[in-house]
Amino acid sequence: MARIAGVDLPKNKHIEIALTYIYGIGRTTSRKILEEAELKYETSSDELTDQDIARIRNIIDEKYSVEGDRRREVGMDIKRLMDLGCYRGIRHRRSLPCHGQRTKTNARTRKGPRRGAAVKRK
Repeated sequence: MARIAGVDLPKNKHIEIALTYIYGIGRTTSRKILEEAELKYETSSDELTDQDIARIRNIIDEKYSVEGDRRREVGMDIKRLMDLGCYRGIRHRRSLPCHGQRTKTNARTRKGPRRGAAVKRK
């Protein structure tokens, strides 16, 4: 089992997909890494040699921020928006969607479970 950037890559998957298990690497970035490492996308993650893994690891270390560094960058970006008090920062602070989605009926993931209407008693 290959271990890159502190993540165990899954077995029996194409290496293109297996690399996306690393935070900060998507399909496009995965393809760029594999082209630079001169590997086929369809290569199984089980079939990688130690040299292949070392090449992939070197490319990722040199050119991309992944895992902890990437999470820290994203967190700092969100914190900066909140400190500025811009619209997106306010939406983050209130745990509401920031990209223009409606909130009257949807957005249950961000808003949490519905609170029922107040029960009136006589």
